[in-house]
Amino acid sequence: MSRRCSVTGTGAQFGHKVSHSNHKTNTRFLPNLQHVSLISDVLGTSISLRVTAATLRSIEHNGGLDAYLLKHSSRKLTVEAGKLKRQIARKIAKTKKAA
Repeated sequence: MSRRCSVTGTGAQFGHKVSHSNHKTNTRFLPNLQHVSLISDVLGTSISLRVTAATLRSIEHNGGLDAYLLKHSSRKLTVEAGKLKRQIARKIAKTKKAA
């Protein structure tokens, strides 16, 4: 399993650790991934995702998973998150049409 956020696609970055003597050592900086279950109010289900801590803060800041996905561009989301976004949008359209 790759170390990628399942919502934003953030992965490992590469760079140097630089010592006091300015000696550079190659290293990988891994994302802070967390296994979480987020509740979708529109779908009425719990969705299990592997997201970075920064994405989790953004989701909470935007008012939940549904609001976060609808607010952000599909191009910035992963394929899995894009599918969830389409499901949520379809469900919202369906409820508006019925009302």
